[in-house]
Amino acid sequence: MPSIKRIGPYEFRFFLRGEASEPAHIHVEREDMRCKFWLEPVELADPGRFKGHELRRIAKLVEENQKEFLYAWRQYFA
Repeated sequence: MPSIKRIGPYEFRFFLRGEASEPAHIHVEREDMRCKFWLEPVELADPGRFKGHELRRIAKLVEENQKEFLYAWRQYFA
């Protein structure tokens, strides 16, 4: 489960098993919480247990780093 980037309390990562069969996405973790965002376009796929205000903050981080995450996705799964 490679970690792509850490921003503040958030860890952005991929899971290697079964991920390549889905569209490009990123998992975001903080403590014992996890959510998932599609990358093309950036869209919430699974909110996990995050509250709305924090999901909006995370979505902004995903949008700001979308190119880097897509590049990393293609390196792992292409």
